[in-house]
Amino acid sequence: MGSNSVEDMIEASSGVHFSGFHMDGLESKIIEKPTTSPGAENVHKQPFIIGVAGGAASGKTTVCDMIIQQLHDQRVVLVNQDSFYHNLTEEELARVHEYNFDHPDAFDTEKLLDSIENLRHDRAVDIPNYDFKSYKSNAFPARRVNPSDVIILEGILIFHDPRVRELMNMKIFVDTDADVRLARRIRRDTVDKGRDIGAVLDQYSKFVKPAFDDFILPTKKYADIIIPRGGDNHVAIDLIVQHIRTKLGQHDLCKIYSNLYVIQSTFQIRGMHTLIRDSLTTKHDFVFYSDRLIRLVVEHGLGHLPFTEKQVITPTGSVYTGVDFCKRLCGVSVIRRYNSGLKS
Repeated sequence: MGSNSVEDMIEASSGVHFSGFHMDGLESKIIEKPTTSPGAENVHKQPFIIGVAGGAASGKTTVCDMIIQQLHDQRVVLVNQDSFYHNLTEEELARVHEYNFDHPDAFDTEKLLDSIENLRHDRAVDIPNYDFKSYKSNAFPARRVNPSDVIILEGILIFHDPRVRELMNMKIFVDTDADVRLARRIRRDTVDKGRDIGAVLDQYSKFVKPAFDDFILPTKKYADIIIPRGGDNHVAIDLIVQHIRTKLGQHDLCKIYSNLYVIQSTFQIRGMHTLIRDSLTTKHDFVFYSDRLIRLVVEHGLGHLPFTEKQVITPTGSVYTGVDFCKRLCGVSVIRRYNSGLKS
């Protein structure tokens, strides 16, 4: 056995960490690193992409905020379709009140696609910060967005282009009554933007409502989930978050090894990963948290052993229905190597 220092051990474990195990029949073994197989080295964890569409003032942003809040232990980024409006030309600026911002052609879909592709391939992007006063995307500094576990794409016409739809793992349509949407829009535009109510109603009847009927509502058929009442529907959002967590728990390695189970990451597990990778961690803490991680893997593995239902009689004469191993118990052997001569 070599005499590696704790720094060497931490460096050796600084790559991708997999807390999981194979199950071939009843034989279990701890997996520290995936076996190399054709294409395995090129496996890249793709982000889970969610599309959220719906009419203007339907509550899309509220739904997105609630999903982000509940996925607090994941890296989540929100990309708004509004950030990808085209810059208006001088001619369009002169007649800006006649410009239809609810039409598919108002958006720079090519730039949106390019940004999504970069995020999917683990590259940071600069999202434009569109200015609705100058109608330019370069009036303010761009927003730097880093690759994340979950990407939420939000916009009234985010389902319109099939190329964007194909990138989505989940499509949500926020369905809110037209009267409610109009009331929200009037309140938002008059209070927040200081616009005249007559101008708001004129824009609604001339552009917003026809665009909803012609372009937005037809995309509802592409939705996997339709949320009535938007952000007020807490039950629907809770179910959506549960589904997202389930999908995030299905590690890409499971697509290569059908009998591999991956333990879902938690703050506790990530905290211990951080400690054992920290070069300042003492030998005592390194051993302690390594033991703790190994124990979690073993405990999780025992839950996958074959059980069968069994009834027993308690000392009080009651019948208790529990479980029993339906086959022989297999063993898990874990060997830890470290140099006992290391300094604490």
